[in-house]
Amino acid sequence: MKSEGPIKSEGQRKPRLAETVIEALRADIIGGRLPLGAQLPTEPGLIERFGVSRTVIREALAELRAAGLVHALQGKGVFVADDLPGQAMRLSVEEQRSIPKTLEMLEFRVAFESEAAALAAQRRNAAQDYEIRHAHDVMADLVAEKTAATRADFDFHLAIARATNNSFYIDAMQSFGASAIPRAKLPNLASSRSETYLNQVVEEHGRIADAISGQDAEAARKAMRLHIENSQQRYRAIARSVRS
Repeated sequence: MKSEGPIKSEGQRKPRLAETVIEALRADIIGGRLPLGAQLPTEPGLIERFGVSRTVIREALAELRAAGLVHALQGKGVFVADDLPGQAMRLSVEEQRSIPKTLEMLEFRVAFESEAAALAAQRRNAAQDYEIRHAHDVMADLVAEKTAATRADFDFHLAIARATNNSFYIDAMQSFGASAIPRAKLPNLASSRSETYLNQVVEEHGRIADAISGQDAEAARKAMRLHIENSQQRYRAIARSVRS
């Protein structure tokens, strides 16, 4: 009778089981199913999901902590890290190649959209003011619900272009489409789903909308410039990590 090899002890089996848990949770984190800052399920919940012992779950969480993917808060639970190490290196080759064009787009948008915001503040009518506010509210609701908000982000910028009442601004923004929003081209960048980051975008949009509603052209220009320059800084940092 052919031998099936030595029977593995419990101590030998645990690393294999822990690795299964580690890879599944790592995929959830990198894929955005567990967003940055999100709380992981409780130990009993993980035990039920994976059908393993508490010891295996604790081994897996310890390794994820060592890798900088999660951190524990005493008495509260385990949470996904706010900033994942080396996340740019998990981008696909196509995504990495898109970064230079993304930076070029942002460079153009700083000038283009800053002036669009200023014109919108000077020229918007009540209906256009409402459209900008509505687009902002829709995105804020989607972010609060942890739902994809890229299209809503673009709709906000398009509403501002329309409020310039200048067909060239409108046509240009429409020609870009949602690809004008950098994270649309980088779906594997986990930080694009960060609750902290997306709430910052919502706050920046709110300041732009307030300035346009108040018909303060200079404040609108500055708020839009700051908003896009913040994106530039973020994607320049990603570009540096890809090159290093």
